[in-house]
Amino acid sequence: MGATLKTGVLADHQIRQMITEGAIAASSPILNEQIQPASLDLRLGDTAYRVRASFLPGKGSTVTDRLDELTMHEITLTGGAVLEKGCVYVVPLMERLALPEGMTAAASAKSSIGRVDLMTRVITDNGIEFDRVQEGYDGPLYAEICPQSFSVVAQPGQLLNQVIFRKGKTVLADGELHQVHARSPIVSGEPVISEGLGFSVDLRPQGGDLVGYRAKRHTGVVDLSKLAHYDPADYWEEVRTSDGRIILDPGAFYILVSREAIAIPPDCAAEMAPYLAMVGEFRVHYAGFFDPGFGYDAAGGAGSRGVLEVRCHEAPFVLEHGQVVGRLVYERMSAVPEALYGQDIKSNYQGQGLKLSKHFRM
Repeated sequence: MGATLKTGVLADHQIRQMITEGAIAASSPILNEQIQPASLDLRLGDTAYRVRASFLPGKGSTVTDRLDELTMHEITLTGGAVLEKGCVYVVPLMERLALPEGMTAAASAKSSIGRVDLMTRVITDNGIEFDRVQEGYDGPLYAEICPQSFSVVAQPGQLLNQVIFRKGKTVLADGELHQVHARSPIVSGEPVISEGLGFSVDLRPQGGDLVGYRAKRHTGVVDLSKLAHYDPADYWEEVRTSDGRIILDPGAFYILVSREAIAIPPDCAAEMAPYLAMVGEFRVHYAGFFDPGFGYDAAGGAGSRGVLEVRCHEAPFVLEHGQVVGRLVYERMSAVPEALYGQDIKSNYQGQGLKLSKHFRM
C-alpha cells in the first residue's frame, strides 16, 4: 500500500486499508468508532506497570527490557483501577504496527485526556522520542501515563491516545498555508503565519469575566468512564479577570481558550505546537491533533476556538489578552476523509468555546 499513497496524512479509508492489510493489528478486533477522519484511537490493555521513572527504551532495547528494570508493581485494570497523580505507569496497548517503507506515525493524547491534565505518551521498542514511531517500525505500542492534577480510574479498552500516519513530508510551508487561507479561511481575522498559524489567548470574553479554569490541588478521582458526571466546582477554580490579564502560578494547570476561531479544511490536518520555547515561563502543555473538518464551514466561516491546556513553570507569569501562546502546524492530507469532524461523526468539541473535558457537567 505504502508505495501507492500520495504524500500526506492518511485519511480514514486509508487507515481501514492498513488494518485490512495487517499494517495495523490488535489483540482484539479494531472497532469502527476508533477510526477518526485522520487518526486512529488506541486502546489500553489490561495491565498497568507502576515504574520508578519515565523512560525511553533507546536503540537496542525493548520496552519490556526497561520494564524488567524499572517496574515497582503490576496493576490489573480490569474492573477499573486508580492511577495516582504524580506516579508513572506504562500500559501495553491493544494495537501494534508494522509500518511500510516511507511511512511514519505520530501519537498524541486525545482532547479529553489533555483537559484533565493526564500526561500520556506513546513509546515503542528502540524508541528515542516520545509519541513518534519510526519508518518501518514493526512491533507493539505502549502508553506511558502520568496523572498530573487528578488521580484517575482507568480500565481496559479506554481511549487515551490517538495516532496519525504520515507518508513523506506533510507539513505545509508558510506560502502554501497562505494559499489555503485565501481559498478557505483557516482563522477569523488576519492570519499570523510563521512556521504554522499563530494563535493567542482570549482574556476579554464577550459577556462576562470568566476566562478559564485552574485545577484544584486536592480533589477526588476522575473516573474516565463517567461522562458529564462531575461537578466542576469540586475540581476546578474559576479564573476571572476584568482587565484582560491574569497571573499564572508556578506549577498550576489552567484551561484557557484561544481568541481566534480556527478551521481545518477537509484536505488538511493540524497539530498544536508550542509557539516559542522562550516566550515566557509557561507553555501550552499538550500537543494535540486537529482532524479535517474541525471548525470548518463549507460556506467559508471559521468556527471553533482552540482550548489551551497551560502550565506555568518556575516563576509567576503575567499573561495578557491577545498574547500569542501557540501555533497550529498544518499538514496536507494524502486524501480527503470520507467522514469529516463535526459533520459526519459525533464530535464533542465542534463549535466550542471555553470548555472543560466531557467528564464534567456543563
